[in-house]
Amino acid sequence: MSLAMRLQNLRTAKQQSLQEVADAIGASKAHIWELEKGTAKNPSIELVRKLADYFEVSISRLVGESPDEDGDDEKLLVLYRDLKSLHPTDREVFSDIIKGMKRRRSGA
Repeated sequence: MSLAMRLQNLRTAKQQSLQEVADAIGASKAHIWELEKGTAKNPSIELVRKLADYFEVSISRLVGESPDEDGDDEKLLVLYRDLKSLHPTDREVFSDIIKGMKRRRSGA
């Protein structure tokens, strides 16, 4: 599946308009539309990161790459597998902890 299809699927699953996504990440509605249609071929890594953060997915999932193929740190992969085995409500607790740590680090 292409980046364009993933973006469109994530946006519609979240029931967001193009404008809502654009406003949330600081991009234009037209640019988000171009990404979803596949006509914008090389989005910046910063834009990809913002989209992944907004949709709460990894960059690798957003762009269709498997973390195992990238040689990611083995400890991170083990952590991922551990988190994957948890109940969804327990995963949400970890998500909230990480969001809090990111806010604290950014000074927000």
